[in-house]
Amino acid sequence: MSTSYTTSTANTFTVVHARDMAAKVSTDLKRMQRLYGLPSDADIAAYESEVVELLRRGYLGTAFYGFRRDGKWIEPTLRYTAHELAAGDVNDDPGRVRPGQDVAGATFYSYLTYSSAWDRLTPADQAQVKQALPIQRVGAALPAVHNGYFADDKTYSAGGRSLARASVRSYA
Repeated sequence: MSTSYTTSTANTFTVVHARDMAAKVSTDLKRMQRLYGLPSDADIAAYESEVVELLRRGYLGTAFYGFRRDGKWIEPTLRYTAHELAAGDVNDDPGRVRPGQDVAGATFYSYLTYSSAWDRLTPADQAQVKQALPIQRVGAALPAVHNGYFADDKTYSAGGRSLARASVRSYA
């Protein structure tokens, strides 16, 4: 006679989970601030609130925070991509923003995309959500990476969702 067991778990993603993940983004941005002088505390707080709200509702696609020179991402730039939690995902500690990068002549910039759940909202619902966010974003083209690429380096997870972090790395 053989016996089999089945277990199931249900993850409910809450604002607490969203805050936990957004706090890790905020910690990364504070490290960037200590190393490079930007973003400001007020901007970090706004980015964190934006990530919390969009994650909580399932509307965050990808968020980029970093430096641009000549309209292209350079080191240090971070990209966070929201996912449903896959088997084997981990919950890393924030940090490891690379020090010593040349940001002379560069400006700090953030760019955000929305999820497929966002695309299913009506334009009126999208406008209502956007109005409640701390950052009023306008349309823009996604910057390319200058002489480099995004390398996956961390995963932040909670409540059945994750944020995959990638950092710009230069070819040179």
